[in-house]
Amino acid sequence: MTLPDLSADLKASLPELRGRLASGQKLADVTWFRVGGPAQALFSPADEADLAYFLANIPADLPVTVIGLGSNLLVRDGGVEGVVIRLGKGFAGITPEPGHRIRAGTAVPDVKVARAAADAGIAGLAFYRGIPGSIGGALRMNAGAHGRETKDVLIGARAVDRSGNIHELSLADMGFTYRHSEVPADWILTEAIYQGTPGEPADILKEMDEVADYREKNQPIKERTGGSTFKNPPGYSAWKLIDEAGCRGFRVGGAKVSEMHCNFLINDAGATAEDIERLGETVRARVKGRSGITLQWEIIRLGKPLPGGATGEALAEAETI
Repeated sequence: MTLPDLSADLKASLPELRGRLASGQKLADVTWFRVGGPAQALFSPADEADLAYFLANIPADLPVTVIGLGSNLLVRDGGVEGVVIRLGKGFAGITPEPGHRIRAGTAVPDVKVARAAADAGIAGLAFYRGIPGSIGGALRMNAGAHGRETKDVLIGARAVDRSGNIHELSLADMGFTYRHSEVPADWILTEAIYQGTPGEPADILKEMDEVADYREKNQPIKERTGGSTFKNPPGYSAWKLIDEAGCRGFRVGGAKVSEMHCNFLINDAGATAEDIERLGETVRARVKGRSGITLQWEIIRLGKPLPGGATGEALAEAETI
């Protein structure tokens, strides 16, 4: 299935656009699962002003989707309609500031913020070493690891709304809860400001090494995976519920549940996005049947199935124990 070309008409209507706009780009190339269809149009803005100009001047009914590093993302095989925005170099700055603060663009990988903070003697952000994504995703889902969350260190952020207006957000404005923020879904986060505490670089780097060692020993980080698949239900560990339901190593097509960590799904043998989503829904059904608990996806699923394929909603209804 080929999505109609949008880029020519958009370029013609946006003469001052400075970023890159292209049609039919394969999103499988930029997602960690390495699956999924194309973006109808893919836009990489030059900077925040270019992004604001783009959003202020495109049709109000044009679908817009934002992706980051693709670590926590499953793109369905039919691709994504409308414009997919992927922030790049214009959103990749990292600046330590007085008062043990650090400012970072939302395209910056979390690990780079942890390293920059360590180099500047800013403690408190070492946990970002264990989160395989970008700052934009960390803000959107209050990412956390090793007992800390984004809400514990963030003091402010910037965002551009669908009309191209720029907003300064406080921590309270983010509305953080477990793996969730209340920032409107159509606002695009562009920058974050973090508050750390004084620390010795050597001590912070040692803490980061411990986080990295834990990940390597306990998570399938060398596989094609999207990170933690399901949120931990209150009072439970998702991986333990999955293991107790007999799903460790379970396979659907080219996708399987990691034997190292049951809350990771793996593209093990040329899986399609539908293989991975069907596997996830099968796991959810088995956990529900075993424990009565309904797991909620932590991985973001985007786009359309191929003709004849099934969305997650249809899969959830179809899977049986």
